[in-house]
Amino acid sequence: MGKDEKVRLIMKRKEDHINICTDKPVQSRRLTTLFENVHLINNSLPEIDLDQIDTTTTFLGHRFSAPIMVGAMTGGAKLAEKINRNIAEACEELGLGMAVGSQRAGLYDKRLAATYSVARKVAPDIFLGTNVGGAQISKGFSVADGKRLIEMLDADAFYIHLNPEQEVTQPEGEPNYSNVASKIRHFVQNVGIPVVVKEVGSGISGDVAKKLESAGVSAIEVAGAGGTSYVAVEYYRAKEMRMRSKEMIGDLFWDWGIPTAASLLMVRKAVKIPVVSSGGIRTGLDIAKSVAMGATLCAQAQPMLKPAMTSSKAVRQHIEDLIFELKTAMFLTGCKNISELSRLRYVVTGELNDWLKSGPS
Repeated sequence: MGKDEKVRLIMKRKEDHINICTDKPVQSRRLTTLFENVHLINNSLPEIDLDQIDTTTTFLGHRFSAPIMVGAMTGGAKLAEKINRNIAEACEELGLGMAVGSQRAGLYDKRLAATYSVARKVAPDIFLGTNVGGAQISKGFSVADGKRLIEMLDADAFYIHLNPEQEVTQPEGEPNYSNVASKIRHFVQNVGIPVVVKEVGSGISGDVAKKLESAGVSAIEVAGAGGTSYVAVEYYRAKEMRMRSKEMIGDLFWDWGIPTAASLLMVRKAVKIPVVSSGGIRTGLDIAKSVAMGATLCAQAQPMLKPAMTSSKAVRQHIEDLIFELKTAMFLTGCKNISELSRLRYVVTGELNDWLKSGPS
């Protein structure tokens, strides 16, 4: 396959992902994040004013105006350049951060690289993360390649995403995960910036988190189940391409994974490094609950897509709404800053309690 054909196919796949995530029902069908089973305790005497609440926090040595970042989504397509530009501009204005989508495509062609590097071009001061898949480092993606991705963005953190469920379902998938843990350790030791490992919507267990901490990663993003299903995204692509076995797997494993709230509590219990809550984060109340449960930061991705396809102003408005919801939750629980919120008592009920009692570590 020639270079131009490879670039064309990559751009088509990236465009498919954007269009499916905005036009098709790709949320979990039956599974939820289980944040509905987490209850913050109302404080009728908060003894603070709403405008006194401080949402600032730090993550990997970077200051964030709120415990929010835009999760890894896209790059490698013409529309992706606009999306990353609008997100980055909004994050620059608000003092937040973002990670780009799977970035390996940026090594093939300058046209693809620009769809990622635009983020740093318009946002010189934000926390910015690269992104490459565990399957790719298993197959030989090198530290030298990784450093090229870092240079492309002048990145602050190197993200490695774990997505075995997506690789199995994706028509062009690479379900190769041999020696990924040792490869992650190798990147940690040689890439030169903090390494963050994340899932893409099926959650991370406590046992996996321990292995990642042992490998030396700086943070873990749980990206649990209950929000966008990338198995579902690939199901639609497999169906269109008439790949019956992939379509069948996509339908069967649509709701595969550990619900986000359960994954967050498992990982927080298992490790001491920072944990990012993501996967179906939809409101500032979800963010407040996540911080109370031990998350340092929360990441949101799919709900940012439509605003990002409109303008940086639309992205900013969406994030400001999240921050106002977060501040409201903090006001109603009497927390004047993120440190107090992180120590807030909460109640766990229902299915989430069942996960904690009977589920794996």
